[in-house]
Amino acid sequence: MLVTWRYRKRRSLIQWFDPRAWIIFYSCFLFATLFFWDVRFLVPLMLIAIVVLLTSGIKWHEIRRAFLFIGAFVFFFAFLTFLTGRGGMEVYDEEHLIRSLQAPFTIFGWQPTLEVTVERSFFALSQLVRVFSIAVMTILIPYSLNPSYYGVTFRGLGLPDKIAYAMDLTMRFIPTFGRDFQLTMDAQRARGYELEKIRGGLIEQVRKLGPLMVPVIIHAIIGSEDIIDAMDLRAFGIGPRTWLQELHYELKDRLLIAFGILMLVGALVIVFMGYGGFWVPESLIRMAGG
Repeated sequence: MLVTWRYRKRRSLIQWFDPRAWIIFYSCFLFATLFFWDVRFLVPLMLIAIVVLLTSGIKWHEIRRAFLFIGAFVFFFAFLTFLTGRGGMEVYDEEHLIRSLQAPFTIFGWQPTLEVTVERSFFALSQLVRVFSIAVMTILIPYSLNPSYYGVTFRGLGLPDKIAYAMDLTMRFIPTFGRDFQLTMDAQRARGYELEKIRGGLIEQVRKLGPLMVPVIIHAIIGSEDIIDAMDLRAFGIGPRTWLQELHYELKDRLLIAFGILMLVGALVIVFMGYGGFWVPESLIRMAGG
């Protein structure tokens, strides 16, 4: 049996709109954010994401795990970029040193040194704001989009029936796989399998996880075969199909789509005018140079 994300009806800004309109707006927001490295343009987009989050009606305990995981991931790579400067060299040519921090020890004659520069700091900040904005908007989708509307939403966006139904199954696969893994883990623990005592190297640990992974993978394959057989018996793909739910655009949905398109077009215009690239304050550069 397929399961879904923890969706429930809420009084929220996202669920006030047609899901197709929201997906279109999200796509426009995504591409508009990817066009910029200038933190001055990224901050307004981040504020839009924060407003959407605060008006989503989703409680903290519902998205805590996902939010902490994504947040840790974003902060880790932003901090790694700050430490190494990797990735930033593609958007700036020179660096202005603020301070050089040297470790009080050496490793085989090499003394670890961290060079704090204006460009490296602002690139890490821009990367943090950029990825955080996209992550916030993305996390909200599975918790705010009605699972019964997955297929008809993607079909309403112009995708063929097969692709729309494939997107529907994809959205349901991750929570279904997680449910099966949890059930298998509980069953194996009830039989005396102690996960806490798994020791050894990487290969040995993977081998010992066989009693968990093998049943879950086999169950996923069998479940997919059952879905394929059910679709074949219903002659899926022979011709255009109808959907149980129907979606109709309202004025508010058209306004949201128009706002998203204007945001995307505005971002394109700004980029073509030569703005939106990587930016650092001139005052900080002068301060570092002085």
